[in-house]
Amino acid sequence: MTTESKCELCQGDGGRLLFRSDKWRVVAVEGLEGESFPGFCRVVWNEHVRELTDLSAADRQEFMEAVFRVEAALRGSLNPHKMNIASLGNLTPHLHWHVIPRFADDPAFPKPIWAVTLSSASLDKLAVIKDRRPADGASWEQAVIRALE
Repeated sequence: MTTESKCELCQGDGGRLLFRSDKWRVVAVEGLEGESFPGFCRVVWNEHVRELTDLSAADRQEFMEAVFRVEAALRGSLNPHKMNIASLGNLTPHLHWHVIPRFADDPAFPKPIWAVTLSSASLDKLAVIKDRRPADGASWEQAVIRALE
């Protein structure tokens, strides 16, 4: 497997590991971003690859299917206003997708989550957000894991 010593996604999972396959993994984003945006996940290609077109057609299809399954699980469990799916990689040039449930009461809405500076002041909105529970009573993490098994 190809790795790069300076790549944070090669050196660690990139969040709290929810699921790992032979080729990709799904992590829950931690820290202030994870607290501010419940359900924020990353789908990360395990091997160090920079671009989608570096993968074979079959690998691209498998990887994107994982992204779609995570999105569907988050939509079904959290009922967000909108889902944001992004693959930027400018700071971390390792193939990964951000899958972010968005709510009208989140600290950045309607802007992209990276358009605001999160701080303890932005956490004032989190009381409502942290109390958000999935419709079926299970955690969104459990919904994502079930969708990938």
